[in-house]
Amino acid sequence: MINYTIYENPNTNQWVTFVHGAGGSSSIWFKQIRDFQKQYNVLLLDLRGHGESKTTLKTAFKQKYTFSALANDILEVLDFLAIQKSHFVGISMGTILIRQLAEMHPNRVQSMILGGAILKMNFRSQILMRLGNMFKYVLPYLILYKLFAFVIMPKKSHKQSRLLFINEAKKLYQKEFIKWFKLTAEINPVLKWFRQVELNIPTLYVMGEEDYMFLPSVRVVVANHYKSSKLFVIEKCGHVVNVEQPNTFNTAVLSFINTAQ
Repeated sequence: MINYTIYENPNTNQWVTFVHGAGGSSSIWFKQIRDFQKQYNVLLLDLRGHGESKTTLKTAFKQKYTFSALANDILEVLDFLAIQKSHFVGISMGTILIRQLAEMHPNRVQSMILGGAILKMNFRSQILMRLGNMFKYVLPYLILYKLFAFVIMPKKSHKQSRLLFINEAKKLYQKEFIKWFKLTAEINPVLKWFRQVELNIPTLYVMGEEDYMFLPSVRVVVANHYKSSKLFVIEKCGHVVNVEQPNTFNTAVLSFINTAQ
């Protein structure tokens, strides 16, 4: 089972589960824990191969990485902890896994908060992925990861988020990075389906005004999925909204969750 950490609140049976992105770990949520634990039980996850969820050599060769398999990793923890339903907060690639879980088990997802959501790979990100696929066996993965971090979070004000993700990515193995990178092969059909299908689950997209790569497609989807979805844009903020503007992020998300009971 993947590694998890819980912060319990004896005054409620409601849960909020946090899902980080590729190359990150549960440590990226350190600015959320205190505010959320005041009102909810909090569950932090380390995705496969990240943080404390280290794959052993024995299992590394057996495991096939698909969005469904990674969503099932999350479900396994929920089942183990007997959490029937949870609010989910994700960032970047974590938003895809939350949406995948909601697709497979909608009864387990009370609401979805998708920060720095990825709903469409624009031309720049498609080029990046092609370059990554060409060089993934040749270049040390950290060079590729730093390149991605700079393209997705280019401004001086994004430096903290960039460094946080690069430092977390240093803990990954090259084999692990390649497995996650291979997921990009199935990302376009998955995202196309997500853009087309509206789920009947309250959804809040929290995007940075400067998240040029992913904000435009989120605006389009929210306009189309207006029955279930809302968009909150944080000014002077890049891709990793929960790290760059934690107070604004926490206030907006808690307000939304409180109405999605």
